[in-house]
Amino acid sequence: MKDKGFFESVYDVVNQIPYGKVTTYGAIANYLSTPGSARMVGWALNSSGIDGTVPAHRVVNKQGLLTGKHHFNGTNLMQQLLENEKIKVYDNKIIDFENYFWDPIKHLEKR
Repeated sequence: MKDKGFFESVYDVVNQIPYGKVTTYGAIANYLSTPGSARMVGWALNSSGIDGTVPAHRVVNKQGLLTGKHHFNGTNLMQQLLENEKIKVYDNKIIDFENYFWDPIKHLEKR
């Protein structure tokens, strides 16, 4: 990933999050060896255009809150996309977050 820009590296990771799973901004930052850059991961996802080419709806904050939902068209689009993947959401928070959490450090090879 060293030859790619940070945003492209974020998109590469997000594109590998399995259907029905979520990860966090911080988990992606840690995988990219940039701890403390969770906010930059969020900026990268905002810059992706939230157009469906990058499954940004699968990235939430460390408590499982849908903090990026206001970047999606429609009031509840992020929640609807997650629920379409059988992820339970209540009051803008993923229920049983631990069961849906996918850690890129555990599931992807370091590049």
